[in-house]
Amino acid sequence: MRPAVRRRKAFQVFKRRQNKPTKIHTLIGAKTRINGDVEFHGGLHLDGQINGNVKAEAGCGAVVIVSEQGCIEGSVCVPNIVLNGIVKGDIDASDRVELGPKARVLGNVRYEIIETAIGAQITGKLIHRRNSAEEPAEPGPTEGSSL
Repeated sequence: MRPAVRRRKAFQVFKRRQNKPTKIHTLIGAKTRINGDVEFHGGLHLDGQINGNVKAEAGCGAVVIVSEQGCIEGSVCVPNIVLNGIVKGDIDASDRVELGPKARVLGNVRYEIIETAIGAQITGKLIHRRNSAEEPAEPGPTEGSSL
C-alpha cells in the first residue's frame, strides 16, 4: 500500500496585474515623423517618430505605447508608458512603466511602478516616485548643517 502523498498548493509570490486591453485613440504610423510637441488623452500608439515632447494629463489613465520601430526624441510625461522602442529623453510616469526586451531609454526614468523585461536598456537614473498616499519623506541634512 502506498502512503498518502500530500500535495502542496502552488502559490504565486508576485501577483501579475491583469492587463486590460488598451483602447487606442491615436495611431502614428511607421512612416510618419512629427516635429513638435504632442499632447494627448486616452491611448497613443507610436510606430513612427516624434521629435518633441510627449505629454498626457496625470490621473486620466492615458497610455503611450511605443513599438520596436517607434522613437521619441524628447521628454515623455504620461501616466503609463509601454516601451519597446527608443526614447531619447527623460520619462516621467505618474503610474506605470513597462519596458519590453527591445526598449532603449537614453535619459532618466521616474516611475511609480516599473516592469522591465530582460534585454531592456536604460542609460540614466531610475527614480522611484513616492506613493501619494504615503507621508512625505523627511528632508535629510543639507550641506553645511550639523546633526
